Amino acid sequence: MYGLLGEKLGHSFSPQIHSCLGDYEYKLFEVAPENLGDFLHSGSFAGLNVTIPYKKAVMPYLAEISENAKAIGSVNTITVLPNGSLRGDNTDYDGFLYLVRRSGISVHGKKALVLGTGGASLPVKKVLFDLGAREIVSISRNGENNYQNIDKHFDADLIVNTTPVGMYPNNLQSPLCLDGFHNLSGVLDIVYNPQKTKLILDAEKRGIPAFSGLTMLVAQAKRAAELFLQAKIDDRKNDEIYENLSRQMKNIVLVGMPGCGKSTVGKALSKRLSRPFFDADEEIVRRAGNPIPEIFKTQGEAGFRKIETEVLYDLCRQSGAVIATGGGAVTIPQNHDILRQNSKVIFINRDVSVLPTNGRPLSEQNDLRDMFQKRLPMYRAVCDAEVDGNASIQTVTNRIMEVYKQ
Repeated sequence: MYGLLGEKLGHSFSPQIHSCLGDYEYKLFEVAPENLGDFLHSGSFAGLNVTIPYKKAVMPYLAEISENAKAIGSVNTITVLPNGSLRGDNTDYDGFLYLVRRSGISVHGKKALVLGTGGASLPVKKVLFDLGAREIVSISRNGENNYQNIDKHFDADLIVNTTPVGMYPNNLQSPLCLDGFHNLSGVLDIVYNPQKTKLILDAEKRGIPAFSGLTMLVAQAKRAAELFLQAKIDDRKNDEIYENLSRQMKNIVLVGMPGCGKSTVGKALSKRLSRPFFDADEEIVRRAGNPIPEIFKTQGEAGFRKIETEVLYDLCRQSGAVIATGGGAVTIPQNHDILRQNSKVIFINRDVSVLPTNGRPLSEQNDLRDMFQKRLPMYRAVCDAEVDGNASIQTVTNRIMEVYKQ
């Protein structure tokens, strides 16, 4: 039996990933600090992955430690030697190395800022050193190089976030602002949930190549499986697992004009994919305790949009859901990051002449063609794909399914 060792694990994608890497049982082992030694001596496992807070704590219990893990100063994989003693390795190194190579970002001769000084930063710095970074600067909250004097390092070429800032459930927080960094050629964030942190989204807006930690998560697990099985696994397995996992994690978010069929199509997609479905307008009504026309009447559009943003934040930080948004959600710039952080956003473009208006305050009060022309650039700016909504529900659903599978 293999598994993941930690103190409080919550939800983990590791069992799902390892099920694709080998025919072995993989469990989650939550162990209290005072029981760590007894667990490691128990012999109840054939191999372990190790996560916080035990990447250093396990080292005194190991008979052997790989040179790489010694140099890094932490262990994230344990295998059992023939005599029953334990050996430690660090496959986070392999995972981050694969992420860098997969990203295409050049490290050699570059100045790199590593955000955070915890255990996750150690293999990252070792990889950057081995790839020939010209300078590696660790940024911490209270050290010599910190977020208050970050302007000293505005000449950095690469930023790597190794902190948990921006990780679910605290989505859309960022460890720093990218204003002032005019030399960046890449941003890497080892956070993988959501797949696009605020740091990555901000980099993308500036045209800077940016990549999340999901690739690293998969690649480190693949290397751990090789150690467990004492067998080489083709690197193409990394990409296969990544694509499948990424698709499963992402929400499908539907945007488009009021009445274009988002809710009906969303329910059909939910059934086809066995995913939970959420209608943002229905959730707004539930929270406000009033129908939408009444919200507009008592609180105005500004009050409605405030509730809508709060609802979208809660819905879109989930994983693997189908979410239908209100027609005007895209008119609030803050919502764009909320929609895109962990989703495939689909714009259903349906002819304005067939859109209903009853019970839709803005549709009743405004010229729909004028409203559509103003919103069209916003729909297209936020979406990953646009589908023709001028067909039956089944046909539109099929079109979105084709996009989803790409």
